[in-house]
Amino acid sequence: MERIETSPRPVVKLAASARLPSRFGDFRVAAFECEDGEYGVVMRGELRGAEAVPVRLHSECFTGDVMGSLKCDCRDQLEAALRFIGRADRGAVVYLPQEGRGIGLANKIRAYALQDEGLDTVEANLALGFPDDLRRYDVAAEVLRQLGVRSIVLLTNNPTKRAGLTRAGIDVVGQIPLRSEPNPHNAHYLDTKRDKSGHLL
Repeated sequence: MERIETSPRPVVKLAASARLPSRFGDFRVAAFECEDGEYGVVMRGELRGAEAVPVRLHSECFTGDVMGSLKCDCRDQLEAALRFIGRADRGAVVYLPQEGRGIGLANKIRAYALQDEGLDTVEANLALGFPDDLRRYDVAAEVLRQLGVRSIVLLTNNPTKRAGLTRAGIDVVGQIPLRSEPNPHNAHYLDTKRDKSGHLL
């Protein structure tokens, strides 16, 4: 019989937790530590033992989340998820340190420069020697296990996130797209995510 090699689960531990009143509702915020960095979680309600918990996996985006870039829809998706969970009985946003779909901030800005020259977001990553998407979801899965959720509904347009969590052993029972209105700066970017990366847009 062929032996299937499986990767060991990443070691993740809860480092700190506190209340977080926000413009989107009353949450708790927690920091989880892993060998590859720190993962932030914003959560609401009782998660341990809960089924069909609304969850957003959000990869950090300095230009969008922090600086309000119009080149992407990252901040729109993050705020839509926080509003959704802020109105729900329970839910969580897991914030992943995976800038630029995993290529890092400097390379992401290099990719931006290539996009200014006419490449799309996938072509720019490939031109820099990277695949379209380098993100991983095994740490996020381990965080969700530590939070004690039994199953989740994923708030995402990206089917790769659902597949990644399922491979990591998380029971994903549904998916809710987070759509936003395009603007003149990100319309081509959104078309590329739909046409080349399979996003539900």
